[in-house]
This record gives sequence, C-alpha cells and structure tokens, in this order.
Amino acid sequence: MATLYIVATPIGNLEDITLRALRVLREVALIAAEDTRKTKRLLSNYGISTRLTSYHQHSPSSKLSYLLQFLEKDDVALVSEAGMPGINDPGFQLIAAAIEKGIPAVPLPGPSVVTTALAISGLPTDRFLYVGFLPRRRADRRRLLETVKDEVATLVILEAPHRLHPSLADMLEVLGDRRVAVCRELTKLYEEVWRGPLSGALDHFQKPRGEFTLVIEGAAHSKRPEETAAINIEGELARLAKAGMGAREAVATVAQASGRPKKEVYQTWLQLKASARRSPEARHP
Repeated sequence: MATLYIVATPIGNLEDITLRALRVLREVALIAAEDTRKTKRLLSNYGISTRLTSYHQHSPSSKLSYLLQFLEKDDVALVSEAGMPGINDPGFQLIAAAIEKGIPAVPLPGPSVVTTALAISGLPTDRFLYVGFLPRRRADRRRLLETVKDEVATLVILEAPHRLHPSLADMLEVLGDRRVAVCRELTKLYEEVWRGPLSGALDHFQKPRGEFTLVIEGAAHSKRPEETAAINIEGELARLAKAGMGAREAVATVAQASGRPKKEVYQTWLQLKASARRSPEARHP
C-alpha cells in the first residue's frame, strides 16, 4: 500500500518551503491540490513536473474515491491552497478516509498562518484557541463570539477583507475593547501587522485588502484585576442614567469597562431602576 503525504506549502513567500517537501513533491506519483493554479506556480518555480489533480470543497465524492483507489498502488501528496493541509481545509476528508482505510499518512510540517500570526502578535502564546473563519451572517457570528468571550486563551480568527469591518465591530461589542494583532498578507510583499485595541483596528482598516489573520487576547488578559475592581458598576450605571443615557448604551459601556457580562450589568441596571421607583424622592420630587 502507498503513502499519503500531507505537505505544508508557503502561505505567501515561495521560499518558505522545506527541502523535504520539495523532494516529496518530486517523487510522488500524484499531487492532490486545493488550488491547482497556485500549486502550478509553486511547482514551476522549483522545476517540478509531477502530475497534478484538483481536490477541493466542491469536488464530487467520486474524486475522494479516485484518490483512495490511487493510494492503493501509488503515493499521493496532498497540498492546500496555502499552509498545512487539513487545517480548516477540505483535505481533512481525504486524510480521515485514508486513516480509516489503514493507508499510511505522513505529515511534512511547514508554514502555517496560525502559528506565524501568533508568533508575531506580541500576545500570550502559551495557550490559544483556533476559531477559524467566523460565520457570514451577523447573528451567527455574534452567537459564536458569545461562546468564546470568556475563553482565557488567546483567540485566532481568520477573516475575508469584505467582512473584516463588520466582524471587528461585532468583536468589539461582544468581547469588549481587547488588544488585537491584525495580520494582513503574512510573508507577502504588502505584509502588515497592526497592533492595538479592537476599536483602533476599526478605525485603521477602513478599506481592507488581502488575507487577514486576527490574534485577540483572551478574557483573562483583557482586564487586569485591579482595573476591574476599581469600577463601581452600580455607581457608574447611576451616573450614566443621570446623564440621560439609555439602558442599552449604558449597559454596554459599563460591561466593556468592567469586563463583566452584559446580562449581569443589565440586572444591576434593573435593580437601580426599581429602587428609584420605590424611593420617596421618586414619588415626591
């Protein structure tokens, strides 16, 4: 039985490929590529003429069967559009199917946008959660962000340029104004790493272009204990209410400043309003 080689390829700069990867790409009988156009450019750059076939999320099920049959007699190299195959990538199905059939699967480590962004972010890397791409619909996106807002690990999120601004806005509202490293076009000619608060990222990326990887600090780091303790939630809500601010805006403001959940802050708001209605001053101004 042959071997399925899982080959990491450059995320931008074509020089970021290992000698072992180049050797395997030359020696296998077939390369299954998520994007044959990009893979052809890579192979041409290194003078590799190995046979190429497409394998992506829209490939019919018959293509998976074809590759598994091919692996019964010849080696296959699996490559994604960029980076490590199988990570947020349709190649996962081929890897899982090969393992189930007892076909040897050998990984060739190399470039990864996740670890590259983490390394350059300046944020804690001892523990991180890879979230992947956020949902397209706002309601679904916010629902997912709610599930990770209390996660203490650093978050890694991928985003397309046309959805970057609305996603940043949702992150700011759901997660609070945390530190973020917005990595654009990593290892490419126009590479950029912007670091600062989420609110600043919203202002900076008005017309985003390129591929984005966002590294966001976890809940444990977004507010220092002394900062949270210093905020009197009840007093701050009372001050904002006296200034004429409505419930929604006041609750969001205090939740962001204190690092406390919005539901908890809203309950305090309701209690303040109830107390105000019961007080003699409220009945006899």
